[in-house]
Amino acid sequence: MAKKMSVEEILAAAKAGGAKKPAEPAAPAPAAAAPDVEPVAAEAAPAAPAPKAAVKAGSMSAADILAMAKAGKKPAAPAAPAPVAAAAPVAEKPKPAPPKTDAAVAAAVPKDTASVLAAARKAAKPGPVSKAEAEAKGIAPVVPAGKKKLEAPPMPAKPAFARPAAAADPDRRTFMAAAAGALFGSSLAIGFTSLAVTHLMWVLGLARYMFPNILIEPPTRFKVGPPTNFGPGQVETKFIPEFGVWIVRYEFDGKPMIFALKAVCTHLGCTPNWLEAEQKFKCPCHGSGFYKDGINFEGPAPRPLERYAISLADDGQLEVDKSRTFNQEQGQWKDAASFVSV
Repeated sequence: MAKKMSVEEILAAAKAGGAKKPAEPAAPAPAAAAPDVEPVAAEAAPAAPAPKAAVKAGSMSAADILAMAKAGKKPAAPAAPAPVAAAAPVAEKPKPAPPKTDAAVAAAVPKDTASVLAAARKAAKPGPVSKAEAEAKGIAPVVPAGKKKLEAPPMPAKPAFARPAAAADPDRRTFMAAAAGALFGSSLAIGFTSLAVTHLMWVLGLARYMFPNILIEPPTRFKVGPPTNFGPGQVETKFIPEFGVWIVRYEFDGKPMIFALKAVCTHLGCTPNWLEAEQKFKCPCHGSGFYKDGINFEGPAPRPLERYAISLADDGQLEVDKSRTFNQEQGQWKDAASFVSV
């Protein structure tokens, strides 16, 4: 940017011979008057001291100044430009809004969800359509001029080895075998079957728990037949499994009688066995032995066997009553209810 020279410097350069032409100062651009905007007054800067001969800037050219210098006249110094007040920012005028169309007015109106969904569910589908939709709507494909529609050649027939074999109709046996194999053949089926059986056992156990424990015992009174069915010295053992009693025909204290012995050892409650060859009752637990009349003679048994009550019923049969027992050590074997005389 060229250095700005004052008028006095220009005159001095002209008197020196005009060897150098001073650069012409650029004229200040006139301030454009803003329409409809009032300038805002600002605080003025202090003005520089004006020279003696004031010449208006821009009123004389460099040639005029040189001509005046040759003639011996001094041009008046240019007056200092008046400070320009800082203009306030000019507010731009709002641009006029474009006229609203019907589409813009419709878009500006708020829509509810039902109207938006109704607009989205239009029957006409915008954009390209598939071949199936085009065939359904009867739209023929556009074929460019000079080109024929390409047609795919027919598929060749499959060879015999590639064709699936015809499934034979399974009979009942084949179907049952396949069902059994599917049910019990796989590990998953075995697991589910085991789970079902386990649940069934739990249900049965719960049902059994809901019922009370009832011990069904044989009747305490039962008949064993007429006295003639028992011979002298006979020990009948057929009533042991059901009633646990021996029917014995033997003599006691010199009197022939029929009595019923309780088949329970007086030591620890085991069931003795009748040994026909040895003519004695023998306990298999600890070796206690009893004679045919029930008297203990060996082993740890502390007392003789007990008797049940026995009597002759109205129909002539012997009837045993297990609700009553008789002990020999207490002298109860002498009771007439503990035997039947023969």
